[in-house]
Amino acid sequence: MEMDIFTLVLLFFAGAFAGFVDSIAGGGGIITLPALLAAGIPPHQALATNKLQSSFGSFTATYNYTKKGLLQPRKLLLGVLFTFFGAAAGAIAVQYFDAKFLESFIIIMLVVIFIYTFLSPNLGAIHTKAKVSQLFFYILFGFTIGFYDGFFGPGTGSFWTIALILMLGLNLKAATAQTKLFNFTSNIVSLAVFIYSGLVLWVVGVVMGAGQIIGAYLGSSMVAKREVKFIRYIFLIVVGVTIIKLSFEYF
Repeated sequence: MEMDIFTLVLLFFAGAFAGFVDSIAGGGGIITLPALLAAGIPPHQALATNKLQSSFGSFTATYNYTKKGLLQPRKLLLGVLFTFFGAAAGAIAVQYFDAKFLESFIIIMLVVIFIYTFLSPNLGAIHTKAKVSQLFFYILFGFTIGFYDGFFGPGTGSFWTIALILMLGLNLKAATAQTKLFNFTSNIVSLAVFIYSGLVLWVVGVVMGAGQIIGAYLGSSMVAKREVKFIRYIFLIVVGVTIIKLSFEYF
């Protein structure tokens, strides 16, 4: 599928903006997926190409968070493993089902997250005691959120962030950093499945990926410098916009 230069330039900037937002609070997919669909790309190819371009951004954010000391990937291999299996299963399943049926449930879950976060001004302000073991957490959430990201995607970063805060007691800044590692894992695994299926549009994905690298670097650098309250505000905005977008499409 060929794209004209003007469309590719617009997709580049969509990738850059999405990378910036996604590295701070997740939700980049609510920018890039509609952009790909608006460019006339069929849904399954759009999902596949979206995984390619978002892999650039999630890797850049992960690398930058690690470099700045907010993330230690070696300590999170258990989470990476179960996210790997979940994402692979989800990416295979989405090729046989219509992802539309998930939307009503996802909208409800995001509304709950938004309300809870809005009514909890100190949520993620400091580290707290974990409520479950890391093994249990990563088996349950690694597989289920990984599966969801491989299958559908919108809101994945929000689900990871809130789960890490509530269940493992991380502060918002640490949860945001860890979220990008798990996002990268599910992105790259899903991408491998889509490549095998021949659904990826490489030129489009690489052009948007270049934008993602710039945006993700700027966004993750900002998180390292700013206070938790700033991240919380961006998080609420992203979750709110995701709810509006999905609700508009569903209803």
